[in-house]
Amino acid sequence: MKHLAEIVNSFSNKRLVVIGDVIADQFIYGEISRVSREAPVFILRHEHTETTPGGAGNCAMNLAALGAQVKLISVLGDDETGRTLQGKLRAASIDCADLLVSNEQRTTTKVRVLAGQIHSTRQQVIRIDYDNEPGLTAELKQNLKAAAAEAINGADAVIVSDYNYGVADPAVGEVVLEAKQLKEIPLLVDSRFRLSSFPSFTSATPNEDEVEALLGERHGDRVAMESAAQQLRQRLGYEALLVTRGGHGMMLVEDGAAPLHIEAVGSKLPVDVTGAGDTVIATYTLALSAGASFAEAARLANFAGGIVVSKRGTSTVSVDEILSSIAQGSNA
Repeated sequence: MKHLAEIVNSFSNKRLVVIGDVIADQFIYGEISRVSREAPVFILRHEHTETTPGGAGNCAMNLAALGAQVKLISVLGDDETGRTLQGKLRAASIDCADLLVSNEQRTTTKVRVLAGQIHSTRQQVIRIDYDNEPGLTAELKQNLKAAAAEAINGADAVIVSDYNYGVADPAVGEVVLEAKQLKEIPLLVDSRFRLSSFPSFTSATPNEDEVEALLGERHGDRVAMESAAQQLRQRLGYEALLVTRGGHGMMLVEDGAAPLHIEAVGSKLPVDVTGAGDTVIATYTLALSAGASFAEAARLANFAGGIVVSKRGTSTVSVDEILSSIAQGSNA
């Protein structure tokens, strides 16, 4: 535990690059006032609206909250939501020089409506997605590739955050791998839909369902899941694979080592899992860049994940919070 704390305290010396899809996570809070006379639906009296960086933006925010220097490479629409995100990212001291703005794009936005009675906890009742359409232009894609190639030269690690909105495509992945040949640094990928399009990276953080979807089969027990994760790791050419399992914690498989199962920390009933995967890969990658082993990095990511799911909305974790969680774990 002492060594884990030493790794966390070295985070501020690291420079990371995040390449991927920035999403606006918008939360509309309101009180249910009455039933409408127009239709059998509740009327929500608006209380307030929050807009926070999600996707690759949340990953970058978590890295910054942990003290790292962060460059974010992505595309936003030339709209009010995009400007709001830029302001919040810059306020967190994230380098947004390569956060491209296009009047041909719409900032991808996920609107979550949270409702409840007076004095009750607000619960999510519906989500509305405004996707970035149409796809990125050839010019934007070329600019992203050029920015990625240049930024990686000064980085201690790179995260590709792929939410399938066009920024983190396989062509960008190839640029990242080419740069790795010049500088041996950890390259991590988090892809919701196409992890198989990003082979030969250092590691990745799929959840259990994504592993099963990639292999096209269900796994009913622990041994079968271990075998499946190892099979996927070998097929993709990764050094390690960290599989997140919700309330069951995490499982790490790496070359030449037995599978490592890490129990979840914190509450067994999460308050909100929105963006938890971004927190996990941010902490995991930052730890690897600081010289941690895969097992050490996975344990730190597990602490961070346990903290962030206890918070409502798209949130981050801090160094002090992780150190406190480590201390509690050492005293357990």
